Amino acid sequence: MLRLLTIEFHKLKYNKASKILSLIYFGLLICIALTAAIKFDVGPIKFHLAEMGIFNFPYIWHFNTYVAAILKFFLLLVIVSMMANEYSYKTLKQNLIDGLSKKEFILSKFYTVVAFAFASTFFVFITSLILGLIYSDYNEFAIITSDLTYFIAFFIKLIGYFSFGLFLGILVKRSAFAVGAMLVWYIVEWIIFGILGWKFVSWETAQNIKNFLPLEAMSNLIKEPGSRLGAVRSIANQIGETFTKTYAVEFSTITIVSLWTFIFIYLSLTLLKTRDL
Repeated sequence: MLRLLTIEFHKLKYNKASKILSLIYFGLLICIALTAAIKFDVGPIKFHLAEMGIFNFPYIWHFNTYVAAILKFFLLLVIVSMMANEYSYKTLKQNLIDGLSKKEFILSKFYTVVAFAFASTFFVFITSLILGLIYSDYNEFAIITSDLTYFIAFFIKLIGYFSFGLFLGILVKRSAFAVGAMLVWYIVEWIIFGILGWKFVSWETAQNIKNFLPLEAMSNLIKEPGSRLGAVRSIANQIGETFTKTYAVEFSTITIVSLWTFIFIYLSLTLLKTRDL
């Protein structure tokens, strides 16, 4: 595994675009931390983001993983461009000539996906921990260590998303087209949902079916945290609204995304084996 990872990171080392995109991604994650310093105090208007409770344990685990997951698009660009460059610069063919099997080639890409996902997860965890220790009103060990399953969900979500991008990169061979294909598939999932709900089954059943589709399943791993915030719930209670939504990470969704990840990697290998390089 280490040998395959070394090969991939050696390629990325000389790819300026990949380095820039990676720096942008992690730079934006740092910007999440800097939002804690946002403070407005103009006359009667006082606004301090940290005082809203978004950095309280364990809510911060949910909030930061959700926001960080939105930014994963930048690392997706690294993954698809990494695959597209294999065709553009003929390095794929050269690797195979040098003795790398097609299975090892796909594994090297998958290991890189896992490495990116792990690095991102670790970075978000450390950033969130520091913010929480500084700004959280609750610092008991039991509270700090609760809801850490969001990082498992975040890690699996990134692996699934990047594996999908890897498959599309192999399928279309061009990074721009691969990203476009990802956006098209997102629209396709909504079209499937709309057709099923409109013509064939109830909207609730259509949503249940949509939950098994890859991008929807990845989205369901970490549900939006906004309505969980205490300030939002207080306002909702004042106007007579109640929230019955569950925010927990569901094992069934983890299973669905893991299955899709396996399918994407398997299809990538099958496509590579059957295609004339």
